[in-house]
Amino acid sequence: MRPVSTQSPDAAEHAPAALTTLTPDEQLFRDSVYEFADREVRPLVREMDEQATLAPGLLPKLFELGAMGIEIPESFGGAGATFFHSVLAVEALSRVDPSVGVLVDVQNTLVINALLRWGSPEMQQRTLPRLAASAVGAYALSEAGSGSDAFALLTRATERDGGWVLNGRKMWITNGNEAEVFIVFATVNPAAGYRGITAFLVERGFPGFSVGKKEDKLGIRASSTCELLFEECHVPAANVIGDVGKGYKTAIETLNEGRIGIGAQMIGLAQGALDHAVAYTKERKQFGRPIAEFQAVQHQLARAATELHAARLMVYEAARLRDRRRPFLTEAAMCKIFSSEVAERVASLAVNLFGGYGFVKDYPVEKLFRDAKIGQIYEGTSNLQLQTIAKQILGN
Repeated sequence: MRPVSTQSPDAAEHAPAALTTLTPDEQLFRDSVYEFADREVRPLVREMDEQATLAPGLLPKLFELGAMGIEIPESFGGAGATFFHSVLAVEALSRVDPSVGVLVDVQNTLVINALLRWGSPEMQQRTLPRLAASAVGAYALSEAGSGSDAFALLTRATERDGGWVLNGRKMWITNGNEAEVFIVFATVNPAAGYRGITAFLVERGFPGFSVGKKEDKLGIRASSTCELLFEECHVPAANVIGDVGKGYKTAIETLNEGRIGIGAQMIGLAQGALDHAVAYTKERKQFGRPIAEFQAVQHQLARAATELHAARLMVYEAARLRDRRRPFLTEAAMCKIFSSEVAERVASLAVNLFGGYGFVKDYPVEKLFRDAKIGQIYEGTSNLQLQTIAKQILGN
């Protein structure tokens, strides 16, 4: 039977299993975000993927939903909620489109978190209300020669005329096309190594700053990934985030939180793929009966559901630890590596169960399979997560 791709899987029938880890408020929040995604995002998914761009009217709706300023205090126009709520929002959106999920993830877990923790009161006052209402943020650390070696930065910041001048180039910056606010890492003293790194708040429109090439990607294509160019870019002294030379601390600690967000993106993606697979196995008939009746298929779905449940609990635990201000470095690394591997396996299984239809772009699982690959690469590769975990368990 040809799969029906225009209908969304039933939310109640395929709700995530880990409901006992959520309060009624959290469950209501996650479900409301999923309902929004099902209604507003799902009809746009294929076109956004093909056009490799976000639908023009979607961003204002995300701001209206409150998904773009979840942890921003109410006094600044945000929701005043928790990091855990951000994770739930990313999961729910990624169940429909991981491209939209990562846009919201970077906004909340990286940009807003960095400003809440290290931004001066004046910087927060002028920036957070914009991020809650209409402005997209981006986080610019990576360069062509500093991927896993994140602190081998060549972008240079030179003190001049009471401010700073930035020169260099950033690569693979999520939200680069839409962002108005950029957290940019540069070195003020290359000889000092990571101790020379400093974080700056750069605004679109600053002289000497421009957004360059937009990458043509395998997956999460509606999410913009761009290079940023700095040519004598003047940044006011008031736009230094935290202390000069302490940007490494901002980068490391924020990325630890961001990895939980990527874990949320991956479990949302895996849930979406499993939803489609379960629905289709009830429709697709072979040898005169639905393939869902075959034990081999049932066992594959059961294993996928089990792994997804485990990944979700790991992501939720890491997010809870962060909100309770308890150590979460190891849990963040574990949840990212495991959830990204589970997402790839579940999406691959969905393609297999759809048969030939799973391999064509008319149906959703092919896209989710492409989207899953990035989970093992960005915000710290799987090998780096394993290294982090090993250091912790060995006491190094």
